[in-house]
Amino acid sequence: MMGAVADAALANGGRVIGIVPKALLGKEGPHSGLTELHVVESMFERKSMMIRLSDAFIGLPGGIGTLDELFEIWTLSRLEMHIKPYGILNVAGFYDPLLACVDHMVAQRFLDHDERLPLVVDTRADSLLARLDGQQEWSAPK
Repeated sequence: MMGAVADAALANGGRVIGIVPKALLGKEGPHSGLTELHVVESMFERKSMMIRLSDAFIGLPGGIGTLDELFEIWTLSRLEMHIKPYGILNVAGFYDPLLACVDHMVAQRFLDHDERLPLVVDTRADSLLARLDGQQEWSAPK
């Protein structure tokens, strides 16, 4: 998935920055056309650099690593450690079960409705990007 996104960004004149922990270099090589490549010591360092360099965050369909990054971004926003917009591209209902769980957390009062609001969800990439762009001035809840 990340390679396909990188290819599309590069094909349309975008910049693609790769941040790879050393441990993954032997398992999967970095994309060959990256604008920049940073090799770091750990996943923690990878996520820290990713947060620092990014303007916004989008969770695409993926596995446990995607969920880890998505929830870390959401948690850090809640703790007011960043004010960058974040969202989910819910392709073909991929994230419907997760969103039902989040709604259940709100219903059970483990998550405030206001804490749910910053998570932007859309089924189309163009409208998700437009909505995230409109939140550039968004600030984390107090």
